Amino acid sequence: MVAEKIDRVARPGEIPSAVGEAAREPDELDDLYREIILDHYRCPHNKMAPGATDLTCSDRNPICGDELTLGIEMQGPCIRRVCFEGRGCSISMASASMMTDVVKDKNVEEAKDWIRTVKDLMKGVGRKSDDELGDIEALKGVAKFPVRVKCALLCWSVLEKALARQDGTRPAHGEEKGR
Repeated sequence: MVAEKIDRVARPGEIPSAVGEAAREPDELDDLYREIILDHYRCPHNKMAPGATDLTCSDRNPICGDELTLGIEMQGPCIRRVCFEGRGCSISMASASMMTDVVKDKNVEEAKDWIRTVKDLMKGVGRKSDDELGDIEALKGVAKFPVRVKCALLCWSVLEKALARQDGTRPAHGEEKGR
């Protein structure tokens, strides 16, 4: 959007009227994204002890202390159920909550596509539309803070390791067990 000439200088914190909605939109989106992340942190989806699952994999982020254990119940090539337990910052726990929502009832290849999508999102590259991303869209803002990217990616890395172990494509790192 091309801004029109502004007759006066805006005061600190004031949004010049010539740029109107376009100037407010990023702050409003940041607020919305922050609220989605906090909602998933306060009321995480599928946060429970993995119990009797087919795959269990754990890892941690030693820089900030985030810890996560993922439990996956498979039904053939599909992820029938996925849950997590752990502790960490709002970004890591919210990302885990969102991840369990998007990969549940997906086949392994679809889950791997989501892993690539989120990794690309953390690099500022969009692979899916905002509508396709759903709540995952809220993680876009994390890419602006490189030190927090590892927080957002912890659960996705644990999922990737667990699926690789299940595939037999490479050994997974961290504490884990197979069937």
